[in-house]
Amino acid sequence: MAKVAFIGLGVMGYPMAGHLKAKGGHEVTVYNRTAAKAEKWAAQHGGRTAPTPKQAAEGQDFIMACVGNDHDLREVMLGKDGVFAGVAKGATVVDHTTASAEIARELYAEAKQRGFDFVDAPVSGGQAGAENGVLTVMCGGDEEPFAKAEKVIAAYARACNLMGAPGSGQLAKMVNQICIAGLVQGLAEGLHFAMKSGLDTEKLIATISKGAAQSWQMENRYKTMTAGKFDFGFAVDWMRKDLNICLDEARRNGAHLPVAALIDQFYSQVQKMGGKRWDTSSLIALLNR
Repeated sequence: MAKVAFIGLGVMGYPMAGHLKAKGGHEVTVYNRTAAKAEKWAAQHGGRTAPTPKQAAEGQDFIMACVGNDHDLREVMLGKDGVFAGVAKGATVVDHTTASAEIARELYAEAKQRGFDFVDAPVSGGQAGAENGVLTVMCGGDEEPFAKAEKVIAAYARACNLMGAPGSGQLAKMVNQICIAGLVQGLAEGLHFAMKSGLDTEKLIATISKGAAQSWQMENRYKTMTAGKFDFGFAVDWMRKDLNICLDEARRNGAHLPVAALIDQFYSQVQKMGGKRWDTSSLIALLNR
């Protein structure tokens, strides 16, 4: 059992922190910008709350965070009452936010200077993965703190791997999002084509999902996509944030992402249709207009 703080109780952080308490058996303190949500979590799971990230971090072995973006992360980590102001020497900060590799490296360097460790550890698996404790975690940082943190992360992950140096976890998550974007657009076009052709989509998917076209998205989203229902996962607003991180990094490293850039624009059109909070499979809504 470890003493763990969890910062950020959104759709991902709330169940992740719950698994740390229930499945991991850890002593958990939570902080959330909206205090009522932290109180609700504590009442449900029996943990403790803290009024600031700094106070949440004090005396902890591990501090996990899952917030919105680079700006939120910098504020919650480096602000006057931020995590870094309260972390004890020798502790480990694990950041599950999907953010830039640049800020991961910045926070790693600052942590080292202050005498504690930092691991960037973005996750994949969405809200369902968080709730079921089966997330995939991609980490960047040093081997020893990763090995210690992996045992704690196990409470909500089915896979957790060190991808390389600081920032490598965020780079791996970018690859994940680039691959998903292209895959969902291909599935949307295929289903749109099938519907226009009058094919029985149930028979179609039962057949092609056994071959090379198979994917998690196909098996888990084809029914809701054909029904025009898009309340089942990762929101369009979040995907656009992630794709913009990918495109910014590509401008730095010289990678060419023509399809990702195009699909980002498709998602922009979905937002204009009122689909900001629809899940990413809503690309089919553009084709079916």
